[in-house]
Amino acid sequence: MTQVTAVLREMRWWDIDPVLELEKDLFPEDAWSRGMFWSELAHSRGPEATRRYVVAEEGERLVGYAGLASAGDLADVQTIAVARDHWGTGLGAHLLTELLRAATDFECAEVMLECRVDNVRAQKLYERFGFEAIGFRRGYYQPGNVDALVMRLTTKPNSGSAAGSPSVQGTETND
Repeated sequence: MTQVTAVLREMRWWDIDPVLELEKDLFPEDAWSRGMFWSELAHSRGPEATRRYVVAEEGERLVGYAGLASAGDLADVQTIAVARDHWGTGLGAHLLTELLRAATDFECAEVMLECRVDNVRAQKLYERFGFEAIGFRRGYYQPGNVDALVMRLTTKPNSGSAAGSPSVQGTETND
């Protein structure tokens, strides 16, 4: 099995085109638009930043990306994507770990996300990190009218994390 060899770094505006290519390949029916990524990146800089977006590069190639939004003590995983030829390498877990680190930096007590009900692979990754299913959003993913599973990770203070920050569990994964 191949292991993570990609390097994570902050997403910048010049990453939008390669991110869109990967987005359209992985999520053809409900891909984000260029404007959506521009808007998210606009909130990821400066002292008032409420977003954290990262890309994963292997050499010159972008092989993954992820983003998190925060508001008060709540964070929301906006997106995680891994190139198909990097599935099973641990890159998804690496990206999620970085988002949870950002949630801690934003001092968020809970992290939420929506996941397509038919994306069992992603659900298993989130469950390994301690996310629990708490409900559904009917027809959330359009235009396919696919339901979303809503998942939440709550604060679990321990000796390795500050009170009020999500703990990272199950970081040893194969996704």
